[in-house]
Amino acid sequence: MTIEDFQKMVDEGIKAIPASFLEKMDNVEIVVEEEPSSVQLKELKIGKGYYLFGLYQGIPRTKRGIDYAQVLPDKITIFKNPIEKTARSEEEIKKIVKETIWHEIAHHFGMDEKRVREAESHRRRKNKDNNSL
Repeated sequence: MTIEDFQKMVDEGIKAIPASFLEKMDNVEIVVEEEPSSVQLKELKIGKGYYLFGLYQGIPRTKRGIDYAQVLPDKITIFKNPIEKTARSEEEIKKIVKETIWHEIAHHFGMDEKRVREAESHRRRKNKDNNSL
C-alpha cells in the first residue's frame, strides 16, 4: 500500500471520530510515518516481536495550565508498516488505524495507558453484546 493510500485511511479514521471530540482537540497534529524510530522503540521498551501502531507526544489537555501558550503542537503519529505487518486484509488495516487513532486521542485527553486499555476493553465488550442481539 502506498503512503498516500494509507494516509487516506488515516483521514477516514479521523473523520469517524465524533465531532464532539474533534472540536475539543487543541494544538495537535496527526501524521503518518512508515516506522517508529529506534529511539522511540527503546524509550517505550518495545521489544522484538512487538509492534508500535501509534504514538502520542505532547502535553495532555489535563496537564495544561494557564501558562500553556505558544508551544509546538502535540503530535499523534500513526505508523504504517507495523499496522500493515499485523493486518491480514485492507479491512483489518482500516480497523487497526481507527482504533489506533482513538487510542492516541485518548492520551491527548489525559488518559494513561491503563485507562485507555480499560476503555477499549469495555467498548469491545459493549460492541460484542450489541452485535449478539
